Amino acid sequence: MFRTVREQVQTIFREDPAAKSVVEILLCYPGLHAILLHRLAHRLYRWRVPFLPRFLSQVSRFFTQIEIHPGASIGRRFFIDHGSGVVIGETAEVGDDCLLYQGVTLGGTGNEHGKRHPTLGNGVVVGTGAKVLGNIRIGDNVKIGAGSVVVKPVPDNCTVVGIPGRVVRMRSEGTLEHGRLPDPEGQAIEDLAQRVSELEGMLRQLIAEHETEHHRNA
Repeated sequence: MFRTVREQVQTIFREDPAAKSVVEILLCYPGLHAILLHRLAHRLYRWRVPFLPRFLSQVSRFFTQIEIHPGASIGRRFFIDHGSGVVIGETAEVGDDCLLYQGVTLGGTGNEHGKRHPTLGNGVVVGTGAKVLGNIRIGDNVKIGAGSVVVKPVPDNCTVVGIPGRVVRMRSEGTLEHGRLPDPEGQAIEDLAQRVSELEGMLRQLIAEHETEHHRNA
């Protein structure tokens, strides 16, 4: 247990420049409290202890505003930044070194049974308010932009943005910089506006040529 706490503290120091001391992290980071309580609840869940795992998850939710079902499988060095509003479903699987921001949902798409929540590979970053839904796999080192809704599998080393989420970059390296993410909808609108402008210019030219020809024949 001590090794787990130490590893989580080191992860927070690495991921959050606002972290100033171990005491601050231990007392003031709800993401740390949520994942430590989940580790205990998940172990009890796997031992098939009735009621207590779910009760612990609800206690954690009350104090941290982070809801992690005790059945969810979460890897090492997992970090929830800020954390408020995060929801992780029962059959979700999260790899090592993953980072989730506030408002993220790893959820299902209906009342189906069995595996119904996403699987995240290693090194996945999910931006603020993003939703990853259904029994899909998100590959290693994938970055998901803020507010995206991902309902289809994503291969390794990609950046995904939009509703529904679309791959906009095939090699995803470094941190997730929200201000520099591609905007496919905005680019499509810009391309369309440019094309309309070109067509309007061609139309004006044709009208001018037609009027010139008409005056010559008059």
